[in-house]
Amino acid sequence: MTLQQLRYAIGIAKVGSFNKAAETLFISQPSLTAAIRDLEEEIGIVIFNRTSRGVSLTAAGEEFIAQANQLYHHYETIRERYSKGEMQRKKFAVSTQHYSFAIKSFVEMVKKFNLDDYDFAISETKTKEVIDDVSSLKSEIGVLYLSDFNRKYITYLLKERDLEFHHLIDCQAYAYMWKGNPLASRKSVNLADLSEYPCLSFEQSESGSYYFAEEILSTNEYHRTIKANDRATMLNLMVGLNGYTLCSGIISEEINGSDYVAVPFKDAKGESDRTMEIGYVVKKNFMLSTICRIYIQEMQEYLKNYTESHK
Repeated sequence: MTLQQLRYAIGIAKVGSFNKAAETLFISQPSLTAAIRDLEEEIGIVIFNRTSRGVSLTAAGEEFIAQANQLYHHYETIRERYSKGEMQRKKFAVSTQHYSFAIKSFVEMVKKFNLDDYDFAISETKTKEVIDDVSSLKSEIGVLYLSDFNRKYITYLLKERDLEFHHLIDCQAYAYMWKGNPLASRKSVNLADLSEYPCLSFEQSESGSYYFAEEILSTNEYHRTIKANDRATMLNLMVGLNGYTLCSGIISEEINGSDYVAVPFKDAKGESDRTMEIGYVVKKNFMLSTICRIYIQEMQEYLKNYTESHK
């Protein structure tokens, strides 16, 4: 087994086609096919299902590609750190739930590098896709939250995928809404106050959707609910329908604008409700790239400054 064979297999899995992969990898299709056939014979598994519509990973292939991604990423990290030869474009990707601080931190991190030398990517996506992306190393790091309700289930998934969660900040729940909402000037709100307005939430995967929800208290019964799949739509619904969402309250005006407010959410007794523990997930025992470490520092610095300015 060679690093070149791993690179070929990863390339095919990424585009789902031997033809397209051959073009991307600058190799003839017969040579690529032969290299993968030799690899499959050596390791004793079939990595790809071949059909007239393209290729897909077998169950064994999915596990193999996940391990191959990790190994090849380690190789590229070592080459980046110690190679004295020609500089190669470096890649760094983040997958995150919808947190404006994660976007702002990404922006500040990118400013420290020359974009001519790097390929950067950030994806605000569904919770399960955050986990899937980091597990497959499509992204080096993911950002999500744990609570008393979802902790056991999410922690199980992370362990199953060989991922580990690192704490960033604990925060209480807030109702996030347009500043024109009649409740925007309240010192706090509860479910009774919010019952007249639509509860907005980000769409998640069908299975285990309660546990994947980005909004705390996802199991409560809301009389009016609307799901959205992107930040812009969510903000538009807040303005157009006086909708709200339950969130961490950590808001970047540079990202979301200044037309929105976060009002502390209290239960009927006036006590603060459940705590959201926001953190990042990475591969267990994984050698993080320099870029990733800087991104983590940017998030920690942003959250530290935010906490101090809101005491």
